Amino acid sequence: MNNKEGNNKKSGGRANSSRPSSNKPKPAMPKRAQGPKKVKPAVKIAEAEAAKTAKKPNQAPKRQKEKDEIRLNKYIANSGVCSRRDADIYIQSGNVKVNGIPVTEMGYLVKPSDDVNFDGVKLTPEKKVYILLNKPKNFTTALDEGQEYRNVLELVKGSTTAKIGAVGRMDKNTTGLLLFTNDTDMIRKFTLPTNKSSKIYQVSLDKNLKFEDLEKIQKGLVLDGHRVFVEEVSYIEGEAKSEIGLKLRSSNVKVVRSIFEHFSYDVLRIDRVAFAGLTKKNLPRGNWRLLTEQEIINLKNS
Repeated sequence: MNNKEGNNKKSGGRANSSRPSSNKPKPAMPKRAQGPKKVKPAVKIAEAEAAKTAKKPNQAPKRQKEKDEIRLNKYIANSGVCSRRDADIYIQSGNVKVNGIPVTEMGYLVKPSDDVNFDGVKLTPEKKVYILLNKPKNFTTALDEGQEYRNVLELVKGSTTAKIGAVGRMDKNTTGLLLFTNDTDMIRKFTLPTNKSSKIYQVSLDKNLKFEDLEKIQKGLVLDGHRVFVEEVSYIEGEAKSEIGLKLRSSNVKVVRSIFEHFSYDVLRIDRVAFAGLTKKNLPRGNWRLLTEQEIINLKNS
């Protein structure tokens, strides 16, 4: 076949296949549904700033805090009535008046000169005090053991004019470190079972502790349906095997006694030698001292 003829056929085919153009007008395209208008970034920023400054319910208006002012919940907690958390509940419930006016705003600021009433009782804020006692025998934290045994508060009498209480309990036979404070938040912290600070006890038994029993104690045990975790237990070096060192998180002395009674040992003496990093160093039996600022910080962070 001649290539020229073939090319002519192809070009002719394309020319004949072209469609005639239509003169009819095309129908108008329907408009798209318009969504919400885009907000400019500057408008968004202005709205966010307005939301930040908007007053929330039960929130005091922000103002410059003066030097001697403190929050109302802290003022109430300092007076020893309750913790800050509980104070917030009482404030919201309308149980607190400042200078005769009920206050329900969170973050309300008061001055030492303000008249603060809690359920009709005038409050007096106190500075937080922390006192460490090396407790001797025959003194108890209980108030209902009769006149035979004296209360531990007698031993710290004159240490402060604040209304203080013991952190945890100690019976008449237990000796060693006992902390006193008017800081209700601190007392609550160390009496909760979730507290993780360590306490060390020296325990005197009526007989030598068997090594297999020591190993069982180290693994932990269940007492009255509750799991007791022991951090460390060991014989005291240079002493009889009836003298035991026990480290655990519980500040409940009854737990210490129950651990050994569980294995049929009689506990003769319990001496708390360390409490949340505090020790008996330079603190003779029956004496007390104020905690240093650093010790207070360590306690709050423990």
